[in-house]
Amino acid sequence: MELVHHGAAYGVTGSCHEVVVAPGLSLLVDCGLRQGRDAPAGQGADDRLGFDASGVRALIVTHVHIDHVGRIPALLASGFTGPIFATPASVLLLPLTLEDASSLRSNPCADLDLRLRRQLVAVPYGQWQPLPAGLGQLRFQHAGHILGSALAELDLPNGERWVFSGDLGAPDTPLLPDPASPQRADLLVIESTYGDRSHQGRAERGERLRQIIERTLRDGGTTLIPAFAIGRTQELLYEFEQILHQFRGSPLWRELPIIVDSPLAARFTRHYRRLAALWDEEARQRLQAGRHPLSFTELVTIDDHRDHLALVNRLAQSGEPAVVIAGSGMCNGGRIMNYLKALLGDARTDLLFVGYQADGTPGRMIADAEPGQRLWLDGAEICLAAQVHQLSGFSAHADQDDLLRFVRQMGSPPKAVRVVHGEPQVQQAFARQLRQLPGVGVVSCGSDG
Repeated sequence: MELVHHGAAYGVTGSCHEVVVAPGLSLLVDCGLRQGRDAPAGQGADDRLGFDASGVRALIVTHVHIDHVGRIPALLASGFTGPIFATPASVLLLPLTLEDASSLRSNPCADLDLRLRRQLVAVPYGQWQPLPAGLGQLRFQHAGHILGSALAELDLPNGERWVFSGDLGAPDTPLLPDPASPQRADLLVIESTYGDRSHQGRAERGERLRQIIERTLRDGGTTLIPAFAIGRTQELLYEFEQILHQFRGSPLWRELPIIVDSPLAARFTRHYRRLAALWDEEARQRLQAGRHPLSFTELVTIDDHRDHLALVNRLAQSGEPAVVIAGSGMCNGGRIMNYLKALLGDARTDLLFVGYQADGTPGRMIADAEPGQRLWLDGAEICLAAQVHQLSGFSAHADQDDLLRFVRQMGSPPKAVRVVHGEPQVQQAFARQLRQLPGVGVVSCGSDG
């Protein structure tokens, strides 16, 4: 048995892990796009496969974020015809993700939709699923990251159980059930995106969000929020509905538009509403009380590109207050770029990062910049005048305490742990914490290799 990393061994994008059962016989856990510094030769993003997949007999998808599924078209184009196992929600959402990715990157698989329909296999949470070619069996458990996200338990032919965390969410994340710790693992492969720090609590982040928006309202400017189309956008809408519900009688908050300028995010949000049966108890109770966490009066959706450009120009000229949620989450493409070029030079603008900004991405460059610094962004030079904020509490990733709790709550300590999906220094910091847990076996980092 061998574990080979084809991505996210020393960074936070491009997750792709190959479990080699025998020579020429293997399975993949995720097959994601490499972005920022994780992409070869500083390309910004790389969707080429980059390895020999001739022995791969099955693909397991933990969730449908692009850094976990963006190389699937290249995998299919390489000749892979095996099953693609995912939760029912991920089976529904994956084609949307890859359709959007293909519009931005190369699409080496001309019949992608047809191939996906043939090869996708929906596996409900908690149900064991036999794998082909004698590779063992698979079971998904809730990961609490985005709708449909899962950790994957693999019972392999040699009798060992390997567990892949995928991306783990924080407990008490809106809309989603909490992550479920497995009973045991001979090998636990665990993410470490925020393995060296702690997030703000949910109440604290909600209060901070309110304060930032109120500054926008007083100054007559725009709050820009780069956000991934799936997961982060819906969580933000949930929080905004709560704030608006609480302060709807306040003159300051009256008629503030919450604008989602992302056709893909709007489509994902519609699917989230359709899949309300998968929401957590708190969110379902809001529905039962007659509230609509993902569809409220102040919500405005922009679909047409001409309407998008007109809104950018209007906000740049009028100074009217608005909240704009647009992709991409790391500012490496999408409609957020036009807003940034038009509004980052305006001191009335607030730019709010609510997710991880990978090293080498434009989002990271902006987050690290000083006020007044000149930046080159998508071919334009900008003098940064906007206020830049970071709210880690909105991250869809667990922090160090959450990750350690996930391991501690396993039925028995894992015999071995491999730390991946984190910058090397973060992996090392999290590994040091893991080694202090009673009974945990050998701890190593993907970046060690």
